[in-house]
Amino acid sequence: MSSTKVPDGAANIRAGRIEQHGTDHVSNSERHGSPRELFAVWAGSNVIYLYFLLGGILVLLGLDVWQALAVVVAGNLLFTGVGFLAISGPPAGVPSEVIGRSFYGVRGNRAVNVAVGWLVGVLYEAINLSVGALVGFTLVRWFTPDAPDWVKAGLVIGLAVVTFTISVYGHATILKVSKWVTWALLAGIAVLAWFVLTHADFAYRPEGGALSGPELWATAAAGFTIIASAPLSWQVGADYSRYLPEDSSPRRVAFWTALGGFVPAVVIGSLGVLAGTVVDMSVPEESMAAILPSWFYPVFLLVVVVGSITNNAVTAYSTGLALMAAGVRWKRSVTVVFDAVIAVSITLYALFVSDFLGTVSGLLEVSIAVLAPAMGIYAVDILLRRNRYDGIALQDERRAGPNWFRGGWNPAGCTALLFGAVVTALCVNTTFYTGPLSAALGGADVSPIVGLLLGGGLYALLARRSIRTTGLARAERADADRATATA
Repeated sequence: MSSTKVPDGAANIRAGRIEQHGTDHVSNSERHGSPRELFAVWAGSNVIYLYFLLGGILVLLGLDVWQALAVVVAGNLLFTGVGFLAISGPPAGVPSEVIGRSFYGVRGNRAVNVAVGWLVGVLYEAINLSVGALVGFTLVRWFTPDAPDWVKAGLVIGLAVVTFTISVYGHATILKVSKWVTWALLAGIAVLAWFVLTHADFAYRPEGGALSGPELWATAAAGFTIIASAPLSWQVGADYSRYLPEDSSPRRVAFWTALGGFVPAVVIGSLGVLAGTVVDMSVPEESMAAILPSWFYPVFLLVVVVGSITNNAVTAYSTGLALMAAGVRWKRSVTVVFDAVIAVSITLYALFVSDFLGTVSGLLEVSIAVLAPAMGIYAVDILLRRNRYDGIALQDERRAGPNWFRGGWNPAGCTALLFGAVVTALCVNTTFYTGPLSAALGGADVSPIVGLLLGGGLYALLARRSIRTTGLARAERADADRATATA
């Protein structure tokens, strides 16, 4: 059983007090809030520079304006999947990192949390810190042109202190900060949109001519994978919905979560596409000065820096939970500090010693081979269990517990993830690796679709009978026990 204790429930629901909950179950007495609050959490954490860069990449790939905009919308539709996964939070009362025990087993879930939940999350933290520091350095040099390079290190450490402090304080503080920051960031993006729209070339065509036929579809598929990689990495919706009352509407939870991610991702990605028609998107933090007035350019850079903070605060909160769910017996706040040390170390190495950031980006490109089937498995598990999770039972890590399965591994989930990842990897087309199936399709990267369908479909075939005969029956008994206790 989990050893985490909650000495003071008020610390979990008040901003400015360090949250005491880790991966343990949130009791009904501590449930509060409305699904609408999730919009600010997800919108604030997705007003990020990355989407601007991704939109610009689509233009660099050779797509015209309307093709690129269509890819931005299509790829970000996977935020509906992020919203759907979030509905598991209120009934379970535990984070996504723990719910995974139901489809991977206790030991299997630990392995997945280390390889996917923690490692991928820390790499994203390092990239965000790098982007924040580089753009922050551009901002410093706007006012002090002779600023030395060591200022970058100071910016990395400063951004990390602010970011990870928010994460240490936890859920309630993240909610409060999100409410303050989200609208300010969206206002900045609205002003940016005005200047981009007034300069954009809507008739833009690539220098080499418009793509058509197989080449167009291959390029569009590659662009779709690039855009889809962002929502696929957000499979932690229950981390932020678990504090909602147990009877919260699943539709509202899914809607506000998905909308919070989808709107800023589409808007910012589209602005990146349009900006790419008039400026060099290989170094947009510098080239954007050509279309932005001098008074707004530093504001644009500041929006990027603040966006990197809000995104990393949410990411670090979840990576801390992933480390706990992997079996590390530390307090949640300690896991966040540990993550901070690792992320800062990677960032400083990337900025001053090596082009390690390029390697990190490549690893994230390949990570979609695991992320896509993992989302499919999670979504199918929700469907098969009718979103009925016993949060108390999910805390049980004993060998005789309900989530031990075979030696601590659930054959259905682990087989679906492993087989799905292998086949999906054959469909990947990255900057340094092209899978044989992708090559056979003319370079088209169909890994997100293949991974989602294969991982989810195989899990449905393997797990349907066991869930209906054991897990669902257990959930029904737990519902009956609660009804009896209430009566």
